[in-house]
Amino acid sequence: MARHNKPHAGSLAYIPKKRAKSIKPRIHTWPQNGKAMLLGFSAYKAGMTHAIAVDDRKTGPTAGMEVCLPVTILEAPPMKVVGVRVYSKGYEGSETFTDIWCENPEDNIKKKISLPKKTETQKRLEALKKEMGSVSDIRIITYTQPYRTNMPKKTPDVNEIALGGTTQEKLDYATKVLGKELTVRDAFSEKQFIDVTSVTKGKGFQGNIRRYGVKKQPRKSTKKRRHIGTGGAWTPSKKMWTEHQPGQLGFFTRTEYNKFIVKIGDNGIEVTPKGGFLRYGPVQNTYIMVYGSVPGPAKRIIRITHPRRTHKPLDLTVKRIDTSSKQGA
Repeated sequence: MARHNKPHAGSLAYIPKKRAKSIKPRIHTWPQNGKAMLLGFSAYKAGMTHAIAVDDRKTGPTAGMEVCLPVTILEAPPMKVVGVRVYSKGYEGSETFTDIWCENPEDNIKKKISLPKKTETQKRLEALKKEMGSVSDIRIITYTQPYRTNMPKKTPDVNEIALGGTTQEKLDYATKVLGKELTVRDAFSEKQFIDVTSVTKGKGFQGNIRRYGVKKQPRKSTKKRRHIGTGGAWTPSKKMWTEHQPGQLGFFTRTEYNKFIVKIGDNGIEVTPKGGFLRYGPVQNTYIMVYGSVPGPAKRIIRITHPRRTHKPLDLTVKRIDTSSKQGA
């Protein structure tokens, strides 16, 4: 049998491959935006389907033609703003200056985080305006409402979301939305690019071939076949981090850049296939139709932000969405 050759298939940029600390991903860097607005939102992955759309670009191989798009449906119920987090510049970077909570928060969020008995919201906001010289950044603390969806999950996910604009504009915006509901349209619009961050599917302990895609040893190799050819150099006499080793695969925090929002709709029946999405069910709230795949399984929380990188413009108009059964019948 001929020996099979293939190029290297594992990026060393993601080493060490280790499990995410939380099923809810953390966003380390936020994009910059000069407008006073939300820079992110949270949604839940329902599943994938396909849609027929018209490519409205003036140039390109499919300009003016109907194309078939693989799309991911994200259900985005409204989020509530429960608090305002204020940062100041410290010796080792930004540090929390103060937290201001809304009055009369719901019981659902009280099960998730500890809130003070006396919030004194207006009094603390007025005091903050006098100390704006010490403030470096202002963000809002929101929580999702998964109990509005078809999922069995009842516990909300608490998120910290950055705001655009100057420090004073951030304070004005945060004061205006404190204690209110926010929808995905407050942050994003149709036909724009976004970045998605989530935790991928967990696949447990796996070997070299599945984890890194290394070449399988020939039939007459000594002892084993599904292992690397050499264990490394004699000097240094230790295992290097660049050597492919068995270990954890999946359940990694990953960010995919420049995903395109094809459509934002309020009627979930439009995109729900017959029998509902596999392992999710019907979509009951506002949905986001994203071009392509999104990391993670169904029901996983997906954090969306404004794009960090530029991309060529794209214009697609949906004509039909496939709602045939995904149950395999």
